Amino acid sequence: MAGDIAGPYQFTHTADAQARVVIRNVLMPFQFMRQKAALKVVPWATYTDPEVAHVGLSETEAREQGIPYDLDKQELEDVDRNIVESEESGYGKILTEKGGDKILGVTLVGAHAGDLLHEFVLAMNHGIGLGGIAATIHAYPIFAEVVRKLGDQYNRTRLTPRAKSVFDWLYRRRRGV
Repeated sequence: MAGDIAGPYQFTHTADAQARVVIRNVLMPFQFMRQKAALKVVPWATYTDPEVAHVGLSETEAREQGIPYDLDKQELEDVDRNIVESEESGYGKILTEKGGDKILGVTLVGAHAGDLLHEFVLAMNHGIGLGGIAATIHAYPIFAEVVRKLGDQYNRTRLTPRAKSVFDWLYRRRRGV
């Protein structure tokens, strides 16, 4: 059984993913080549104004399951492309495991939220943490700058007070202050 009636998600994209697995399994002659539908990381988007997109755990779900987490939020009013296009309302919010960069959940609200979510979906499916996203070169200026900025926020939290003071000293010295 596959499609909207099978499983907890009634989305066209999950039905398509399940159908692809069924077709592959029918065509593969050997058991070891067969797959199961991977429905652990399922994105969704609501195409309202503003768009809302989500993948993984919400804050409420993490709290209810007793999962400790860190939360970072990035307002779209601080993303240059959103400013240029006058699409500044909205935000990106990411939950990561407490003290680490494993992505637990992402919520995006604003223009293009459904399109912007997929870098996080890919990262979650392949075990790439928020630090890996922050280390990725992103073109500029793009709406996906919100993704990089969330990664940058994570990186700033990783600096120890000593490292921060060293960077401050280097900055002041370089500027002649």
